Amino acid sequence: MKNNFSFTIIGFLLIFLLASCEKNLDINPTQSIDETQALKSSSDVEAALVGAYSDLGNADVYGGALFVRSELLGNSPSEINWSGTYQTMTQIFNKLIPVDNTDVRDTWGNSYKTINDINNVLDAIDIVLDTKKDRVEGEAKFIRGSLYFDLVRLYAKAWNDGDPASNDGVPVVLTPTRAPLTEKDQPARATVAQVYAQVISDLTEAEGLLPEDNGFFASKYSAAAMLSRVYLQKGDYANAAAAASRVIESQVFALTPTYAEAFPFDALNTTAVVGNTTEDVFAIQVTATQGVNSFNTYFSPLGRGDIDINPDYLAQFEAGDDRLNIYYDDGSIRTGKFDMFYSAVHIIRLAEMYLTRAEANFREGTAVGDTPENDINTIRARVNLPAYVAADLTLDLILTERNHELAFEGLTLGDKKRTEISVGPLPWNSPKLIFPIPDRERKVNPNLTQNEGY
Repeated sequence: MKNNFSFTIIGFLLIFLLASCEKNLDINPTQSIDETQALKSSSDVEAALVGAYSDLGNADVYGGALFVRSELLGNSPSEINWSGTYQTMTQIFNKLIPVDNTDVRDTWGNSYKTINDINNVLDAIDIVLDTKKDRVEGEAKFIRGSLYFDLVRLYAKAWNDGDPASNDGVPVVLTPTRAPLTEKDQPARATVAQVYAQVISDLTEAEGLLPEDNGFFASKYSAAAMLSRVYLQKGDYANAAAAASRVIESQVFALTPTYAEAFPFDALNTTAVVGNTTEDVFAIQVTATQGVNSFNTYFSPLGRGDIDINPDYLAQFEAGDDRLNIYYDDGSIRTGKFDMFYSAVHIIRLAEMYLTRAEANFREGTAVGDTPENDINTIRARVNLPAYVAADLTLDLILTERNHELAFEGLTLGDKKRTEISVGPLPWNSPKLIFPIPDRERKVNPNLTQNEGY
């Protein structure tokens, strides 16, 4: 890819909060570190890592748009309605995406820009002070592994769609891309299996390197939580249960007393800065001076309000489910999850870990950490629903619980593909449920093949 490969951190740093702790950063914001001068010392590498976090929080990446676009692609009109005027988002919702769609282009481009930041950090890891080296390397590999996972899910066939060992994934670039560009800077797409292998390698190493408490940044439990998501997506249920259990049993995180408290809302001050809750395993903090929450932009009437909820979806919930109280009618049905303008972008919540462990253990006939019914009942108790007994619990009930708990948080498309559920009239493995490789990238790099149907 052709990028400006200088490291730039604009304005204040985008702060990443883990759990509910509040600590000061030990690296000051840095403006425009030219690459020829950068990475000469440990502090340079640390500043570059903070720059990578800032790029990760870009609106097109973990600032939320990546997940919103995934929700538009993975949902049908029976679940949500799109009324926005952005043609590119309309194309995604209608599953009629041209190869020059700029949203698809920008998620790809900004993701790889962040990966290049990380590769520069890792290329200079040996000059980091020994007391900081493991942490810096772990954070870098967490970011890179997480991004490659999201890229391969959006731009390639699902793990269970054909042969992952031969299906094209996305390019795996592990070294810095710098001018002047050479032939190595035009990589072909790795296979889906190769991308997953790199993701698991990065996240596993990150978990081993990172501390349990890392202030605003990724911790060992962030890596374990993302690993659980990866293993569940590829159907490796034993490892999914084990990774989720490591997060749960750490006791670092706790479910909020009510469902609504997982998505704090202050009706008297909707522009207050809202940090993490006790159940945020990994989240991005948004402030009045830095960052963006694209969930708020598109789902909330306090933002653009382009997405509302179809009443038919809410009709699926059990009577008395407290999660229904987070939805409201302002002429359209809205979810109140994202109504705070400066709310943290919730990437992984503890509730997901209980649901992952329950599903994985149920499929395996195991009880790693706890039984499936106990984990599901932990989630149900918070929303005032009766407990299941083991004899009555089914996979469909577990998946329904997951759908209702994690609705519209960016997991819909991946869950439908791995469980082979249709999206409206489209089968789960339709080529229309995969983003095209951006036309601009293929013009720059002729070694990139295009996805089926484009």
